[in-house]
Amino acid sequence: MALIRLFCSLGMLIKLTLAVDHVPVLLWSTHSSLWNSEATLHEGHIISKQELHMLLQPVFTQDSKNLVLFLQDTLSIDDFTRNSESYENEKPFHNIQELLHSSSSSLVLSAVDSQAISHLLDYLQESVDWKLTNLDEVEISKLEVDTSKPNIFVVKLQPIKRLNGISTAKAFTENDKIIGRLTTILQEQGIQFSAIYTAMRPSSVPTRPDVVLESRRQLMAVEATVTVPDPPLNVTNGTNTCILFYASNFSLTANNSIHVDLTNLTFVSRKVNFTSSVCSATNTTLSLDYTGLLDGLNSLEIRFLMTNKFYTGSARNWFTLDSVEIVHDNQKTAKFNVSIISAPAEYSFHCQLVGTSSLYGAKLIPANNEAKSWDVYLSEFQIQGFNIKSNLFSYASDCTSFFSPGIWMGLVTSIVLLWILTYGIHMIMQLTTNSRFDDPKGQSLSVPQTE
Repeated sequence: MALIRLFCSLGMLIKLTLAVDHVPVLLWSTHSSLWNSEATLHEGHIISKQELHMLLQPVFTQDSKNLVLFLQDTLSIDDFTRNSESYENEKPFHNIQELLHSSSSSLVLSAVDSQAISHLLDYLQESVDWKLTNLDEVEISKLEVDTSKPNIFVVKLQPIKRLNGISTAKAFTENDKIIGRLTTILQEQGIQFSAIYTAMRPSSVPTRPDVVLESRRQLMAVEATVTVPDPPLNVTNGTNTCILFYASNFSLTANNSIHVDLTNLTFVSRKVNFTSSVCSATNTTLSLDYTGLLDGLNSLEIRFLMTNKFYTGSARNWFTLDSVEIVHDNQKTAKFNVSIISAPAEYSFHCQLVGTSSLYGAKLIPANNEAKSWDVYLSEFQIQGFNIKSNLFSYASDCTSFFSPGIWMGLVTSIVLLWILTYGIHMIMQLTTNSRFDDPKGQSLSVPQTE
């Protein structure tokens, strides 16, 4: 509850800066007196890159330099106020609350410039000669730390699926368990460490900052304001729009170490060159060219290749996204084949999650060895490469089929029950009564064998 009140009060302080692109950052350490009460002076405004670097200086001055960086895809201060308390059987942020309270020193930054976070890992590597270790859930349980030199452990938490309140709470709970498991292992080994929990970009959680949040019941009863998503990327062939492309999160990971978030560059600041895109009635290529991203990743080109064909089976034209290509620094090309991304030519295509994971609704399948070193993640993916009218997406054909597992279970159960009912009615209709009855006072009834 203390963490909830803290974030609620901070939310009131920054109501004038909610429109700025920022994320919360939580820091805690087993070292004493890393951050004192003067740090609270930073609450209420956006922490710039330089201010964040100053606040991180105490981490670099410790004798035992071990740093854990927990990176999430999206996070907002409103995620804490909405999910800090138990949600049914889930307990989001339980371990994080305990760590903030029990650590020798901790610091809560409600709003940090997301540009500072995007370059945080590079800054940390430049500040100290760390031994960089990328961890996943399997590697955490087998972790062995060499304390002879500084260590930095980067844990990229699973993306938050914001389909509804339960799925969001479950995702936060799973990430919280990963954080608790790793910190417990380090503490059991007697290792002094500092930890940072943040995200690459803010989440879109609608809120009204002028309402004082006192409990979960009141919070969920507050009328949410409507958030307007960023406009889709619009590609023209000179006069008319020929390609529309949108994703609420568009990010790549190379070799499990280099993470690039292209969302803001593509849909907000529009620092992407798409002049190489090609449009025609049968073949369309969306080319997204980025430059000056990160050290070791100077240029990056991503191509979406689409075709429009007539299929005799359905007697109509369908458009398909055939492949996705990633060209790194004008060298090797990583090619992915695409599954189930197709729609009638007059429609657009939409899918909640698209990427290289087998758990996503539409999967990108590596077609060569170079593609195996890339991970692609797109959420709320929507694309249309043909028959665009009024610069708007047409009706969307979704990757989720109409007959979901729940619908199939209901249909099968209904059919079985209907068969049982039909069989019972049929048996009742076959029942007949005797045409003769015994008279106990008269002669006993005799039925000949011939009847």
